[in-house]
Order: sequence, then structure tokens, then C-alpha cells
Amino acid sequence: MVLYSSLLSLSPDNNNEDFRGVRLPGNTRPSGYISPVRLPSRSFTSDLTGERTRVSGWGKTSDSSSTVSSTLNYVDLTVISNTECANTYGNIITLTKVCTETPNGQSTCNGDSGGPLTYLESDGRYTEVGIVSFGSSAGCQRGYPAAFTRVTSYLDWIESNTGIAL
Repeated sequence: MVLYSSLLSLSPDNNNEDFRGVRLPGNTRPSGYISPVRLPSRSFTSDLTGERTRVSGWGKTSDSSSTVSSTLNYVDLTVISNTECANTYGNIITLTKVCTETPNGQSTCNGDSGGPLTYLESDGRYTEVGIVSFGSSAGCQRGYPAAFTRVTSYLDWIESNTGIAL
């Protein structure tokens, strides 16, 4: 596992930089369980406010669930402004975060952390724009925003640790 360098000095109480990378020993082949997703290019400058995105994960499907899901689930959510998100979470919402609304109790939940937030590009391919970071401690189905680590904030780190030119 490759840690984002500023994580090394953080206390367990501070997970603002909720970002990790896993280096695989070789190439993977797409299958029914694995599919590639694009990383955003350096020219991807949209803050995505108002755009529909898709989050997927194996986490709990409700606040009352005692275990994570045995199937991969997804939900389409609309991105809200960081200002609107900060109205709920305060100064933990920085430019390195992207948030979505969570209507009708549809949100990320315990066990979804690290999962992808993707955006469907005009060419029909998905780009990973966020990584599930956190939601409200009041519960997954309360209607509070879901917060994600903004992938574009870490393109330099991704490039230097993978050798992939972005």
C-alpha cells in the first residue's frame, strides 16, 4: 500500500487526507468483477456542482444493517457545492473534497469507504472523480451530504507514485 505522504504525520483522529493507493504486482484483466475507470486529466477543471455522479460500494445498505452487503450496490447522486456541504460539516470541507446530496436516504454507508465516485463523460466512459471519505455520524439515511476525496487534488501524487502521465 502506498500512503499519501501527509498521512504519515496525521493522528488517528484526523483523516482529512483520506487517500491511499495500492500497487498491484501485475496487470489486471477486465472481467465481471473488475473494470477499468479513467482518472481525470489535468484539464478536468469542473467542480461538478449540479452534475450527476455514481457511487458504488459493498457497504451497509441501511443504518439498521448489521453487516455489509454481499452484492455491489450503486446509486446516482448529484454533486453539491462545497459551501453547501460546509454548512453541515464546517471547515473539514476544503478544496480537496467533493460532496453529494443524499435524497431519500440513498447514500454511502459504513463499509463503502475507499469506493469510487464516478462521472459519466460525454464519450460514454466513466472517470473517477472522488473516493468515498465520510458521511454523517448521525447515520447514512439521514439526508446529510456524503463527502468524497477529490481525485484531481492528488494527480501529482498519483503520477509520481504510478508513473502514469496524467
